[in-house]
Amino acid sequence: MTTPDATESGSETSRPVPPVADTGPDLPDELPAPVKIGMRDISDALSAGWRDFRRAPAFGLLFSAFYVLGGMAIAAVALASGREWWLIPFVLGFPLIAPFAAVGLYEVSRRIEAEEPLDWPAVIGVVFAQKDRQVPSMAMVILLLFMFWVFVAHTIFALFMGVSALTNVTSSAEILLTGRGLLMLLIGTLIGGGFAAVLFAFTVVGLPVLLEREVDFITAIIASIRAVAANPVVMVAWAAIIAALLAVGMVPFFLGLFIALPVLGHASWHVYRRLMPDGQDLA
Repeated sequence: MTTPDATESGSETSRPVPPVADTGPDLPDELPAPVKIGMRDISDALSAGWRDFRRAPAFGLLFSAFYVLGGMAIAAVALASGREWWLIPFVLGFPLIAPFAAVGLYEVSRRIEAEEPLDWPAVIGVVFAQKDRQVPSMAMVILLLFMFWVFVAHTIFALFMGVSALTNVTSSAEILLTGRGLLMLLIGTLIGGGFAAVLFAFTVVGLPVLLEREVDFITAIIASIRAVAANPVVMVAWAAIIAALLAVGMVPFFLGLFIALPVLGHASWHVYRRLMPDGQDLA
């Protein structure tokens, strides 16, 4: 005779075990397709960037200070050691590393847009939280490109000037005004512009999308390239505006970057919003 306990035990052993729920990571966010924008959108984004900077200037001044002080330090070392020519690859390559400053500015603009509080712990906390997400991978791409550009710049210098000229240029910049020097500067500028164009295509949407959404950095880069491909003329104009404002900002011993970097960082967020609106109100 089977006892109730035995029957219960037998039915438990014969009952199929339900499948275990998937407790893996959340699926990545879906990205909207990029839309076509016009030059009016760039103008509006710059106006919005200036407005955001005036709304929260302390954040812009803090994030840009790292680049201003860093530029001053590099310039001081180069001038003190008599190696002024070291500034050339740094100045030409500055657009490659400038996107780093934009991450915190993106968060400020996002909070202004969402009407969230602009307190320091929240903004800085979001910036530091990126170390556990995909932004460091994008940062590695930026740094590798910058380091490769510095290597290429030195190679171009050696090819045009030769090993013996390396000593002369440290004591006199006149060699850069010779025929070979001017040709070297022209070719170096074109190649540096190519590096900057590649990185611009990677980051113009790639960085803000990593801040806002849960996607891997490869997906972010692909989305950014698609946005640029959908708006080639406007994106070339936007890249030229960024390069021009950064160049102007570096002229007075990097001090102009205190204004240029924050405005461009905030404006870049608004350009991203227009490229991938996803139903947001862009008024």
